Amino acid sequence: QVQLVESGGGLVQAGGSLRLSCAASGFTLSSYSMGWFRQAPGKDRERIGVMTWNGNTDYADSVKGRFTISRDNAENTVYLQMTSLKPEDTAVYYCAAKVKTLAYDTWGQGTQVTVSS
Repeated sequence: QVQLVESGGGLVQAGGSLRLSCAASGFTLSSYSMGWFRQAPGKDRERIGVMTWNGNTDYADSVKGRFTISRDNAENTVYLQMTSLKPEDTAVYYCAAKVKTLAYDTWGQGTQVTVSS
């Protein structure tokens, strides 16, 4: 069964750091492009970063320089390292992968990140 499971969310003070994990099962993450998204209450979902199958990354301007995507092929897991967190980073964070189609068709359940001021 193709599945993504996020973990690592929580409550952190502004200026702090968190690392989110996205563990894949049923497929090999390094063979597919994936992305990290977030959705804050009342706002549209925002794509904040992507990693291609060959490891190239790109980030939204809102997180560039603060967030970093990495991958552990042995663990079949992708990480989102978040630093210098701001209250406006508060959202539910999701990872997704383009497994079956050219769109993001496989999604994790989401993990809540709350940044207090």
